[in-house]
Amino acid sequence: MKKELLIASALVSTLGAASVANAVTATTSGSHHTGLRGTNVDSGSTDTIAQVVASSFSVSLSETTDGGVGIASSFMLANESTTGTQSAGLTLTFTDGSKLDVINAGNAAATHDVSVPGGAGEASITVTTNNNAQTGLDFFATGTAIGVEWHSAADFMADGLKISASMSVDDGVAADASAAVESAWGLGATYVTSAGDTAVTIGAGLADSDWKDTGSAPTANNGFHVGFSAVTGNLTVAAGYANGDKVLEDATNAEEEIVDNSVTKVGLKYVSGDVTLSVGYSSGAGKDSATLGTAGTKEDAIDTTDAGISYAVASGVTANLGWKNVDSQEAGAAETSGGTSWYIGANMAF
Repeated sequence: MKKELLIASALVSTLGAASVANAVTATTSGSHHTGLRGTNVDSGSTDTIAQVVASSFSVSLSETTDGGVGIASSFMLANESTTGTQSAGLTLTFTDGSKLDVINAGNAAATHDVSVPGGAGEASITVTTNNNAQTGLDFFATGTAIGVEWHSAADFMADGLKISASMSVDDGVAADASAAVESAWGLGATYVTSAGDTAVTIGAGLADSDWKDTGSAPTANNGFHVGFSAVTGNLTVAAGYANGDKVLEDATNAEEEIVDNSVTKVGLKYVSGDVTLSVGYSSGAGKDSATLGTAGTKEDAIDTTDAGISYAVASGVTANLGWKNVDSQEAGAAETSGGTSWYIGANMAF
């Protein structure tokens, strides 16, 4: 017994010493923002003002092998007012500058959507859940946790070009009442160039996926997006367009599907010293159907106009003033769930 205790003690001491001597590099980051949000919905209900508070705290881990290959991952300790904590897979960075994400890698089409300026802060209007119009440029890009995504190094085959490719496979979980992704692939590219004094970025992506449920398998979820951003001095102009199908992951409407869905976004941003002015507009429309594989006849739509002012008060501290207007249409009829919202608050990041 004494011998076993000595061996166990030596093993623990060795592991402890090794963990200290060979620890990976850990860095932390996060943010905390708080403010007031006012809403005025089209239904005519009483205007409301409420406090908005959200915080996040994440840890990034990284190390480099003797051969020069970087290994990195991350996890969140807190992520309030969102879907909860999140953990990344592994990212391998090679000596030629290329990267490989493994485990919960994502979809390459989503990696290359162009960022379009909009409002500031947390102005928000929630539309009815029956409205299935999409609002993001990468609504069709999905996948399972059993997947990989490869990213090229900069200047791949041409100056300013980067590309990505991803693939994910069935995780083996039995189909239930909810529609679920069975397999998916994606391709994406970003090209950066200049035209005189203007820096131009062009992004595009394409994706496709297969789905399953306890009924007949839903048709494929697929689509594409393309966008550009032009920066001249302190002014940024950007626009994006996406089109495709979206299978709903809803237990109640497991086989419902959005077809011929499109999203258009445009935005402007101007930076003057510590002040940033931004304005944006987006329009999403799609026809949903409760019959699998059959296009709907009535259109859902969400049109959003937003604007914002951000002021850099100090290092890591930003004051935000935002405004948003949402027009909502469900099954071809005007809704009362749209309206306007304003926000005033501060964001602290580290």
